[in-house]
Amino acid sequence: MKHNREYEIAWQGLKPGPHTYEYDIDNRFMAEREGVDSFKDWNAKITLGFDKHDSFFMLHFDIDGYVTVPCDRCGDEFKLRLWDEFDLLIKLLGEDAEQIDEEDDVVFIPRSETVIDISNWLYEFLMLSVPIQHIHPDLENGESGCNPQALSLLEKLAEVPDTTRNPLWKGLENIRVEKSKKVKPKNK
Repeated sequence: MKHNREYEIAWQGLKPGPHTYEYDIDNRFMAEREGVDSFKDWNAKITLGFDKHDSFFMLHFDIDGYVTVPCDRCGDEFKLRLWDEFDLLIKLLGEDAEQIDEEDDVVFIPRSETVIDISNWLYEFLMLSVPIQHIHPDLENGESGCNPQALSLLEKLAEVPDTTRNPLWKGLENIRVEKSKKVKPKNK
């Protein structure tokens, strides 16, 4: 992965209080991180609210945009709307403090660090904003936005009854199993 200063925040020069940063994310940014082959045409805008305090920073990521994904139902690609919000707390450690294990939404950095690289968080929050299930949104008339030919094929496949029986299991239909009686243990 290439080192890109575009996603670094030099926090020591900032005045205390809120600051706003905007990042336009495209295919280039995502290709530098990890190739997610099934997602393409990334077009997202992330607005970062960076609130600086003396011993911690509050970060608020606001994601808005689109990505092209394949539909899980019909297989055709469509533009999926991205929108989400994430909060992150960065706490500063003193020079003599021991390393503390990070939590999900709290990160600890030493005061000697003068720059915060947020590129990994941008990538992580973008990937988290993509829903697990990708299905075409419904059309204005209420019908499915999926490919009608694929939907009709799926309906035909669902209607086919399973009439084929394996001859290996033919004799098992006649076997009856009796329930065994439970034996009570004797008291000692």
